[in-house]
Amino acid sequence: MAEFWIVALGLGMAFHGVLILWVGGLPHALSPGEAPTAEKGSPEAFGLFWLDQYSYIGLVLSLAGLGLVVWGIL
Repeated sequence: MAEFWIVALGLGMAFHGVLILWVGGLPHALSPGEAPTAEKGSPEAFGLFWLDQYSYIGLVLSLAGLGLVVWGIL
């Protein structure tokens, strides 16, 4: 029964991570092409920074969730 909960938790984490990536996209460091820039200290730079952080959270949730699913199945 414990395996079921590990897989269920992993699926939930992966689902939320994919939703975050859908909205925020990949982090700019991992995206192809030019990364957008903004003047240091501007509201645009602040927004780009937090969008990147949001994307990293989605990536970690997706990968950790998929890892839990695989672990629970094995």
